[in-house]
Amino acid sequence: MQKRKRVTYTVVGMAALLLGSMSPTFVRASDPPSSAKDQKATSAETAARSTTDANDQVSGLKQQMALQQKQIEQLQKALEEQKQLLERVEKTASSSQTMVAPAPAAQQVASPQIASITPIIPKGLAKPDNSSVPLSAIPAARVATPAKAEGSETSPLQFRIGDAAITPVGFMDFTSVFRTHAAGGSIGTSFGSIPYGTSAYQNNLTEMRLSMQNSRIGFRVDADVKGAHVIGYMEADFLGNNPANVAVSSNSNTMRSRLYWVDVQRGKWEILGGQTWSLITPGRSGISPLPSNLFYTQDIDVNYQAGLFWGRIPELRFVYHPSKKVAFAVALDSPDQYAGGSSGGPLIALPPSFASSTTTAYQGELDYNQNGLNAPNLAPDIIAKLAFDPVKRFHFEIGGVERNFKVYNPSTAKTFTSAGGGGFANLGFDLFKGFRILTNNYVSDGGGRYIFGQVPDTIVKADGSLSLIHANSTVTGLEYTHKNSMVYAYYGGIYAQRNTGIVPITTTSGGVTTTTLTPFGYGYKGASTSQNRAIQEATFGFNQTIWKDAKWGAVNFMGQYSYLARDPWATTTGNPSNASLNMVFFNLRYTLPGSAPTLGK
Repeated sequence: MQKRKRVTYTVVGMAALLLGSMSPTFVRASDPPSSAKDQKATSAETAARSTTDANDQVSGLKQQMALQQKQIEQLQKALEEQKQLLERVEKTASSSQTMVAPAPAAQQVASPQIASITPIIPKGLAKPDNSSVPLSAIPAARVATPAKAEGSETSPLQFRIGDAAITPVGFMDFTSVFRTHAAGGSIGTSFGSIPYGTSAYQNNLTEMRLSMQNSRIGFRVDADVKGAHVIGYMEADFLGNNPANVAVSSNSNTMRSRLYWVDVQRGKWEILGGQTWSLITPGRSGISPLPSNLFYTQDIDVNYQAGLFWGRIPELRFVYHPSKKVAFAVALDSPDQYAGGSSGGPLIALPPSFASSTTTAYQGELDYNQNGLNAPNLAPDIIAKLAFDPVKRFHFEIGGVERNFKVYNPSTAKTFTSAGGGGFANLGFDLFKGFRILTNNYVSDGGGRYIFGQVPDTIVKADGSLSLIHANSTVTGLEYTHKNSMVYAYYGGIYAQRNTGIVPITTTSGGVTTTTLTPFGYGYKGASTSQNRAIQEATFGFNQTIWKDAKWGAVNFMGQYSYLARDPWATTTGNPSNASLNMVFFNLRYTLPGSAPTLGK
């Protein structure tokens, strides 16, 4: 309605100015003659001149009226065009209910524009010699610029705050798992503690679970700031510490943080800080914290594949990109003096000669049986990686980690330090289109925490000093993608070397002194069957895209079969030499639509 009034005011103003220019022209009469004689002498001449002047005035008025009549016709034509255009705009507005506010300049570049409704000024109105219709009397009408239309490069869910583009990320999972023995876990497998023996109920019962816990929710923020590209990333799932009654009436699963970091890249340099996939995690391309550029298998199992070395921990990372084909990074990762007990991993046996107070002290100084964040640490873990991508279908990386440990023996008032670390080499290449070979290999002394905690980092010796445990792992396999289908197969293996000691324990009973040699550490004869020598897993799976649309997201159906076996260093009489487990997973997933914005392009 405001636009109709604006057009009306415009035309009325033009008409008023035009009518003003049509005011009659008054001819000044000649001065009266100075005498009667002169008046008589010139009477004939004056009469003749008056007749001529009158004729000229009539002719001029006719020409001016004809010109102004033409201008009126042109104004009427312009008014008709304005009305037609206004009707089109009102029709468009009524179909979309509301007018959209003007988009930012960055969006207007790619946005379709509604044709301008600024009045078209006829050439005939372009200020004729004897007319004075000012162009400023015809104000330009404005219309709001519509939002970006379908087919633009950004995600349908993407929105902006200032110069930052925010893209929701995540998916919704419905997962089922069947295990041939009751492993006692959730949809994530505790590889190092699958049931061993024949008499326990866990070996005589199967288990079945349905869950939505692996569903993800998060967002990605992109912005260009003073010549640098900034990415913020947050991701969470529902695999947190659940209450004890979570399975009874309401599966009120607890949300937990997975990733929360910010990355700034300018030119060849990049810096990242926050909770991220550790630099030690194998990559698929380059050196990147984004999940799509990392290798943590295609497994449905939320604990991935036995043998995978990785971490999602606080990290400060520096990356140098000398070219698009080479990248080098150094990172400082939050440390943990790990002595076992996490995710089904075995515990070390402390020396029995320690007094109870000393044992308690060492259990506090080390992350012993899930001691959380209470254990002190000497220094961050230092990780370095060099990655090569000479062609798109080839990726190779090598690197290493340095670790430092420190403990205090209250019995002797001495401190002990120890340094360890490990190295890794990862390779991925396409043998032919869609068929990829991958191998990721890790060796370490004191690096068991990075193998999903399936091997402790260190044991405690009799004098209270530390001795690091040697551990190796690998995940090797293949992935084949054809159209909307993917199949994959992996072998994962973990090897933990024994590291033991013996303490003589002297006892006196009835006047008889007896000395007994008591072992401790990891992998000694008679150790707990939880102390594994090897863990192996073979996995086969598929991922079928049922439906996919850039605007609405994707639906996938997935399946996984795994055979898992663990071999303890020590076994018990009457029981098998190892424990084994068959697992079948199925998963239905809806993935939100989303893609990174093309800022600066």
